[in-house]
Parts: sequence; C-alpha cells; structure tokens
Amino acid sequence: MPTVEQVLEALKVVKDPEIPVNVVDLGLVYDVQISEEGTVDIEMTLTSVGCPVQDMIRADAELAVMRLEEVNKVNVDFVWTPPWTTEKMSEDGKRQMRMFGFNV
Repeated sequence: MPTVEQVLEALKVVKDPEIPVNVVDLGLVYDVQISEEGTVDIEMTLTSVGCPVQDMIRADAELAVMRLEEVNKVNVDFVWTPPWTTEKMSEDGKRQMRMFGFNV
C-alpha cells in the first residue's frame, strides 16, 4: 500500500487553474486514509464554496492517486469545515504565491 506521504506527493500535480500552486501546498488536503483493500479516501476543501473547477480538481486528484501501485479506488470528499484560509498553506506554497504577485 502507498503511504500518506506518497499520496500527498502524487497530489502535488493537481493544481487549481485559478491559483498557480498545487492543492497540497495550498493546504486544501485535510485528511488521507488508506484501506488495506487499496481504497484511498481524501478529504479536502477548495478555496471557495461553489468553486467552478471542483469537478476538474476531483478528477485530477483521482487520476493522480490512481497511478500509485496497489491503489484500486480513490474517493475525494469536499468539505467546507473548517473553511480554508491562507494560514493553511505551506511555506513553499506561500513563497510560490508571492512569486506570482499574491500578497500572502
């Protein structure tokens, strides 16, 4: 089975097209659970409720994690509590945002 760290690394290819930073460094991934049967459950949020690219981000996340060995199924569940804030971003994510002119 993959580790949580491997799942998070795989998710780093998933980006919100409106923000040039991956979902992990943005702090959008809240929880990852991996079953012995190879099911990966991901609990994550988006930067805003009603994000128009929600379905695209879900599909990208599912595809990225399905590439890992022994993963048979991926479930992405979007949650809104706690709400996302820039405080959830990694230091690398904040650095990337500043490079693109965002004030974080």
